[in-house]
Amino acid sequence: MDYRDYPNGAFRAWADKALAGEALTREEARAVLQTPDDRLLELLDAAFLVRQRYFGRKVRLQMLQNAKSGACQEDCGYCSQSAVSTADIRKYGLLKKSQMVEGARRAAQSKAIRYCIVISGRGPLDRELAEISEAVREIKGAVPVQVCCSLGLLTENDACRLKAAGVDRINHNLNASERFHPRMVTTHTYQDRLTTIRNARAAGLEICSGGIAGMGETDEDLIDLAFALREVQPDSIPMNFLHPVPGTPMQDQNNLTPQRCLKILCLFRFLHPRTELRVAGGREFNLRSLQALALYPADSLFVGGYLTTPGMPAPEAWKMIEDLGFEVDTVGTPVA
Repeated sequence: MDYRDYPNGAFRAWADKALAGEALTREEARAVLQTPDDRLLELLDAAFLVRQRYFGRKVRLQMLQNAKSGACQEDCGYCSQSAVSTADIRKYGLLKKSQMVEGARRAAQSKAIRYCIVISGRGPLDRELAEISEAVREIKGAVPVQVCCSLGLLTENDACRLKAAGVDRINHNLNASERFHPRMVTTHTYQDRLTTIRNARAAGLEICSGGIAGMGETDEDLIDLAFALREVQPDSIPMNFLHPVPGTPMQDQNNLTPQRCLKILCLFRFLHPRTELRVAGGREFNLRSLQALALYPADSLFVGGYLTTPGMPAPEAWKMIEDLGFEVDTVGTPVA
């Protein structure tokens, strides 16, 4: 079927299905991704109907803290910190507790409702888990911000320790479809990722889990990922767009357009109508002048940069949000 001839009512029909709690069919999901560029505004308008129902015009901000950089033993092809990367990045061990706490203060000053502590590596050492837990306890007692941790693979005991320290949420992305996963990394499996998510949920932690587009995956891979996340039922979905860093195995993967990124966000909004959807890593690099349009399907942004790449400073993000007629959500308004 030539989707240029897709009926005018199709976009609204996709929104209506999402609002009714029904999943798109795979054919409909494929049609979203294959929407002609000259009909992109119709698609965004339909996605916005869903976004507005559950999140209004609020935008939630989040800030990352790269608390341990580089020297990772994993071979993730997209990552500048991996064992197979020769990227020119800063490398350092776990930050001091005072530095992690100060990062939380910067997040709150940036109007972020959530502060995410991230470390490189397969999983946290016992010593690192203890030091991060101490930092979280101090943050929760002094800074008005939710805490998310992204620490690699976790046992249920690890997750319980983080929950006891006051961590609100664990980030552990599926990143790709199960079929594509071995092309992305070989030192851990897709099932390892699902196990970490189960362990975090068993400990009573909220779940943040999303993906990366632009690694060479097909439409079917993206659709598989979107449906797999419906099974995971995360509280938050960060959608990353590959920023091909020189020195990484995926340095030559630069095949995304702003329009493609927006269609992907619309697909994830239709299939996850009530879930916080964040425009994550690679936003500035891939969406460029169309960044603001991402907020029609998505309701959340990172500010202040990513792990090893720069991002939009918080004041610029505030202005972009204001210019769009939206507003920063400083309290984490519950989903309608």
